Amino acid sequence: MRALLALLVSFTAANFALAAEKLKIAFVYVGPVGDLGWTYNHDQARKYIESELPGQVETAFAEQISEGPDAERVIRDFARKGYRLIFTTSFGYMDATQNVARQFPKTTFVHISGVKTAKNVSTVFGRIEEPFYAAGFIAGSVSKRSKIGFVAAHPIPEVVRNANAFALGARSANPQATVNIVWTNSWYDPVKEKEAAVALLDAGCDVIGQDQDSAEPQKAAEARGALGVGYNTDMSARAPKATLTSPIWNWGPKYLAIAKAVLTGSYAAESYWGGWKDGIVDLAPLSTIVPGEVRSKAEKLANEFKNGKKSIRDIFKGPLKDNAGKERLTVGQTLSDTQLLAMDWLVEGIVGSVPKTGH
Repeated sequence: MRALLALLVSFTAANFALAAEKLKIAFVYVGPVGDLGWTYNHDQARKYIESELPGQVETAFAEQISEGPDAERVIRDFARKGYRLIFTTSFGYMDATQNVARQFPKTTFVHISGVKTAKNVSTVFGRIEEPFYAAGFIAGSVSKRSKIGFVAAHPIPEVVRNANAFALGARSANPQATVNIVWTNSWYDPVKEKEAAVALLDAGCDVIGQDQDSAEPQKAAEARGALGVGYNTDMSARAPKATLTSPIWNWGPKYLAIAKAVLTGSYAAESYWGGWKDGIVDLAPLSTIVPGEVRSKAEKLANEFKNGKKSIRDIFKGPLKDNAGKERLTVGQTLSDTQLLAMDWLVEGIVGSVPKTGH
C-alpha cells in the first residue's frame, strides 16, 4: 500500500512539474528593438504574450541579426537551449529556419513573410497591401504635384506588392499620379532611408511613402514641408507635421494564439496570410492634416476592407498593366496567392524598375 501511495505521489509531482514548466519562446530580429518600426512592433507582440500568459512562458530575443549564416547560428543556438517555439521575423531567415528545423523536429518554428513550410515550420504574414492601398489613396488625394515618392527596402515580392498597392491606391484617387521608387537594399538603415527620401524630394515629389523600418523618410519629408506615409507602426509622433497615416501591423493576437496552441500541444504547422478583416494589419489613425473630404472617403474605404467587402483581390484586378505597358490582367481577372507571392513587376504609374537581387 505504501509503495502504491509513493508511486501516486511521485506521479502527481511529476505532472505538477510538467504543468509548471514554462514554454520558452525565442524571437530573432533583423533590426534593433528601438527602430520604432518592424522590429519594435514584433517585440511589442513578444511583450504582449508575456502579459497574457503570466507564469506560463519565458521569452528571449536576439536583435540586429543579419540574414544568412549568422541567422542560422542564432536560431540553432536558441533551439539547443530548449526554446520550443521560435519566431524568425525576416524574409531572409527563410532558408536558415528550414535548415535548423530539420535538426530539431520537436521544436516549432514560425517564419514571418516566407513561403517555405515543413512539419514543424509555419509561415505567417498579413495582407498589408490592403492598408497600403488605402494609404496610397490618401497620398494621391493630397499630392498637389501628382508626383509621389516611395522609399523601398529589398526588391522582393513582399515589398513590390506593397509599392504596387500604394501606387494603385494613389492612382484610384488621381489617375495622373505617378510614384517614383528608390531602393535602399536594406531593411533598416536610417542614413540610406533619409538619403533616398531627400533624392525623391529633390526630384519634385511632395508626398513620401515607404516600406522601411525607420521614420527617417517621414522626418525628411517634414523638414522639406512635404507630406508622407509611414510604415509598420504609427510614425506620426516622429514627424507630426508630415505623416498622414501609416499601414501598421498587429502581431500580438496571432502570436498569442500560436503560443497557446503550442502550450496545449494542439498547434499544427500552417501557412497563414490574414487580411485587414482578420485584424493582423491596420491603418494608423489619420492625421488632422488629412482634409475632411479625403478623410471621409479613406475611412469608408478602410471599413470596406475591414468588413470583408473588399480584399487584396479588388486591388490587383484587371484591367491592369505593368509600368512597361504590358497587359498583366484583362478585365475582371485577379491574381492568385501564388502569383502575388511571386510578384516581380511594377504596375503602371510607378517610375522605376525592380533590380535583380539574390536576397
